[in-house]
Amino acid sequence: MEILDIAGLSMGMSQAKAVTDVGTAMLAKSLDMVETLGDGMVEMMQRSMMENSVMPNLGGNIDIMV
Repeated sequence: MEILDIAGLSMGMSQAKAVTDVGTAMLAKSLDMVETLGDGMVEMMQRSMMENSVMPNLGGNIDIMV
């Protein structure tokens, strides 16, 4: 192997590692965002259950005339 081949291989591996690191960082950010959204959904569901327990008859039936 020539020195240029080793240098080129090293640069290619370094670039591939940089791309992998960026992908991993983006995935971590996405997971954090999904976790935050999930926590918000759980909070909304709990709040909705609390509202139903305070006024259990509210919104349970719909009167429709045809």
